Amino acid sequence: MTFRNMVMAGLVAAFGLAAAGCTTTGVPKNPVEARWNGQQAGAFFARFGPPVSDAAAGNSTLYTWRGGNKTRVIPATYEDLGNGKKGKLLTQARTQYLRCEVQLTVSSDYVIRSIRTVVDRPGIDGGASYCAEFLAAS
Repeated sequence: MTFRNMVMAGLVAAFGLAAAGCTTTGVPKNPVEARWNGQQAGAFFARFGPPVSDAAAGNSTLYTWRGGNKTRVIPATYEDLGNGKKGKLLTQARTQYLRCEVQLTVSSDYVIRSIRTVVDRPGIDGGASYCAEFLAAS
């Protein structure tokens, strides 16, 4: 084997090892994916608590996590008659129970490869997703 062939073989091997170390998580579809895909699962569970279940899925593990439990009271709304007076009742006061449930696909090196929202509610201040507000906050 000539020196040139040995160098080429070494470069091919180096690129192969470099490519093996690279992992793709895909384009994030929401703020939760943008925040957690590619991150260590240990950091997620340390911050939000342990998963409620896990299942083997080939070379990965599928974890189910639930949390973020919060009770929110939504006040009644009334028709505005002006001068600080209330008119007809438009919506009743109610209590809303917020929680989040996600499934994390975690590789054998304990890196989150995907995170999928299973249970979600509208956000606290009119946002689209409570899970996004709770889990994507830095």
